[in-house]
Amino acid sequence: MRNSLMFLTFVAALAGCENSARLAPLGEGPAAPPGTMVVRDAVDGLEVGHRLMAAGEYDLALRAYLRAAGEQGANVDVLSALGSVNLRLGRLGQAEQLLRRAVDEDGTFVPAHNNLGVVLMERGEYGEARRVFRLAFALDSGRSDEIRENLRLAIAKSENPSYFEENNNILRLVRRGMGEFLLLSTP
Repeated sequence: MRNSLMFLTFVAALAGCENSARLAPLGEGPAAPPGTMVVRDAVDGLEVGHRLMAAGEYDLALRAYLRAAGEQGANVDVLSALGSVNLRLGRLGQAEQLLRRAVDEDGTFVPAHNNLGVVLMERGEYGEARRVFRLAFALDSGRSDEIRENLRLAIAKSENPSYFEENNNILRLVRRGMGEFLLLSTP
């Protein structure tokens, strides 16, 4: 009897040590620890990207905006944000393409027009930049000081190409939401 009891205990102990390679079906298994973030609590990739841009972390902001593109699709907000971060990273060709797509998607989206104007100024296309800033200024009804200043600089630069060499001017990026981004112009 004693041997039978020891044998059963041994078999039960071995059964408990079974190494199963299977995962528990979705929704079953132990609960997550308290305070664990669930998917519905995740922060929007655009908001994360905007905060990273404000902190000067452009590579990380690019990753956050790409995540937002995967979650939301290539809408005007995402395209404009991707264009702006590529501008900050010095990728003027990519920035211009993305901002033109944003403008094509929504012709009334003021930040995309303004930021496209900044790219055009950086590329030396002052006449087109002037036209784009004028459109952004009109769509904004003249409320944004940043766009007004960008338009003033584009007019001055298109009329007098040596203007930037004489003055230390700053072009301003505009984004939807809180905060502003500055882009220092290069002579």
